[in-house]
Amino acid sequence: MKILLLTQVLPYPPDSGPKVKTWNLIKYLSQQHQITLVSFVRGDQSAEVAHLRRYCRAVYTVPMERSVLRDALAMGRSLLGGQPWMMVRDDRAAMRRLVDRLAAEEHFDVAHADQLNMCQYARRISGAFKLFDAHNALWVLYRRLADTMSPGPKKWLLERDWRLLKDYEGQVCREFDAVTAVIPEDKAALEEARRGSKGAGFVLRLGPKGEQGSEEVNSDITVIPITVDTDEVARVARRPGADHVVHVGTMYWPPNVDGVLWFAHEVWPLVRARRPATAFDVIGARPPQQVVSLSQDGNGINVTGYVEDLTPYLAQTGVFVVPLRAGGGMRVKILNALAQGLPVVSTRLGCEGIQVTHERDILVADTPAEFADAVLRVLEDPALAARLSDNGRRLAETVYDYRVACRPLDEIYRRATVRTRR
Repeated sequence: MKILLLTQVLPYPPDSGPKVKTWNLIKYLSQQHQITLVSFVRGDQSAEVAHLRRYCRAVYTVPMERSVLRDALAMGRSLLGGQPWMMVRDDRAAMRRLVDRLAAEEHFDVAHADQLNMCQYARRISGAFKLFDAHNALWVLYRRLADTMSPGPKKWLLERDWRLLKDYEGQVCREFDAVTAVIPEDKAALEEARRGSKGAGFVLRLGPKGEQGSEEVNSDITVIPITVDTDEVARVARRPGADHVVHVGTMYWPPNVDGVLWFAHEVWPLVRARRPATAFDVIGARPPQQVVSLSQDGNGINVTGYVEDLTPYLAQTGVFVVPLRAGGGMRVKILNALAQGLPVVSTRLGCEGIQVTHERDILVADTPAEFADAVLRVLEDPALAARLSDNGRRLAETVYDYRVACRPLDEIYRRATVRTRR
């Protein structure tokens, strides 16, 4: 089948959660289908585009220029028009023109929207089977983030946007032919949004020439987890006595910032009180100043920013921490850590939707005292660390490798084939 795959970020290299998910999806689909990839890009990504052409029939890109001014103007349009801010922010005329041109030049069997932001473009492909590939239930993510904030303008804006996003996601789920979610909790949230959006009076402007609405489909929602390639993500050879506490994640993502700050202020002092020589490495692109300043206190915290080669840091990892208190979807950082054989300690929310068992594959803790105790247990018990490492790697190989976990896509694309042959 001919697939038009629309992505908000170029899915290579696989150095962040969204990229990992879509990169493995491309590898799986390219075995049986012809993929035309259309993606936003940031800066010169010509080398990455060349790599993706090995798997895609064609790759087209549109620059995504972002600035504080652009975001502010998008917020103004959102407030005036009643649209979710993120959807207004990513509505770009250049992308609309490109999608319209491709649709006029060639017939596509499937318009595969990777993340909610790209549904407004998939909607423009007349006659195609439309698939919404949800990386998370965005309305839940925004609501959880709002819940962590003190009263003020930012909290008010987030609370406004999660309600708009719930309506938006609900109508997309009703209009598209198929929807995938990465965890059962997101499936339930999207189903709730789909039910709640009926008759809500929300105007979803997705039509190719400004028209509104389409035939209601009431699509099924299929759970397909984020995957890893256990050939590419090898087990890490950790050095004997590895004792660093490590967090890896994009540090411009607000839930990661909140989690790291919570860990640094509430959990880390408890760990250091018993193990003063232990270090905490915070690895990830574009950390805000409040995170950067953590490494200036002489308390064993090392904020690195983006690191191209993680190997030296992972080799000294005694425990990998995921202290998330907000967010949605599925944490690729946990899947990677499991595949790398790293012992993991996570909050319950952090490992939400992943088929891990406390004490077998990872340790789960939510309060500062419990989290600190779990970290110390792993650091001080080599047998426990080895057991978590072995079981985590086994889980990644048997459940989350893309060659296994992506199989439900075959049935969705079979339905697309039936529809396009009518």
